[in-house]
Amino acid sequence: MKAVICTGYGPPEVLQLQEVPKPVPKDNEVLIKVHATTVTPMDWRLRQPGMNIIARMIAGLIKPKNPILGTEFAGEIESAGKDVKRFKEGDQVYGGAPPFGAHAEYVCMPENKVGIKPLNMTFEEAAGVTFAGTTALKYLREKGHIQEGQKVLVNGASGGVGTFAVQLAKYFGTDVTGVCSTSNLEMVKSIGADMVIDYTKEDFTKTGETYDIIFDAVGKRSFSQCKSSLNRGGIYLNTVATIPLLLQMLWTAKIGDKKAVFALLPFTPEDLVFLKDVIEAGKVKTVIDRTYPLSDITEAHRYVETGHKKGNVVITVEHNDKT
Repeated sequence: MKAVICTGYGPPEVLQLQEVPKPVPKDNEVLIKVHATTVTPMDWRLRQPGMNIIARMIAGLIKPKNPILGTEFAGEIESAGKDVKRFKEGDQVYGGAPPFGAHAEYVCMPENKVGIKPLNMTFEEAAGVTFAGTTALKYLREKGHIQEGQKVLVNGASGGVGTFAVQLAKYFGTDVTGVCSTSNLEMVKSIGADMVIDYTKEDFTKTGETYDIIFDAVGKRSFSQCKSSLNRGGIYLNTVATIPLLLQMLWTAKIGDKKAVFALLPFTPEDLVFLKDVIEAGKVKTVIDRTYPLSDITEAHRYVETGHKKGNVVITVEHNDKT
């Protein structure tokens, strides 16, 4: 099969399309024929050479331990291990998780990291749900304890996680403010934001408005900067771990009435079912910025690395029946 191999740490050119053996599923795994995948910030960060030594020890000292990147996919079940109960050959599915592997024609995944694809989504649309959709859901519902009637601000509202966070916050019945650049204001309004703030013209921390939840989906504003914009009992959510944030988490867990939160939140099969249901109900959709074929994945990485993508960057995977 064809797969994109990360030959080492470096620029996008370290990614090479190669022929590799087709994987064989373990007893608890399904083999998925991938029709679409994505390039997420996690993919390019794992590829780029700037990781510190601790990250390298986890990911691989000289090159990634798993040379095939790709955290999410949509496709069809080709075969299933003997212990798999929830899926059968031909099922259209979506899902994904580390240890990566989705930038290929086929990928093996544990049964609990796969869900039935929403019926009203294409493979390209479904491919962009898992990473960003479950991140937004887990942060808002499990760490933000989101409640109907609250005021929620999403910083980075036009990105992958941000677009899902805006839509899910509206689904949960809150008043949503999205923060993004000038070119994305109309898009963020179109997915449900009650108000949008152009960060190039206005600083949301200086407007005098306060919120029950501030969700920084891009890790650009610190808890210290946002604290005065939180209501009493307010929660600051950040998807990017830093030493100051981790220290603030420990500190605010013990004192004060405003909390700072970062968490690693693995998704569950139930999360994929929840997202499928709200998508099929028309409450949530995937925002797609650009689409590239698997052979142009270096260009996709180059674009995502600029930090200016809107929603998702999707990779389509064509299949030769002889593969």
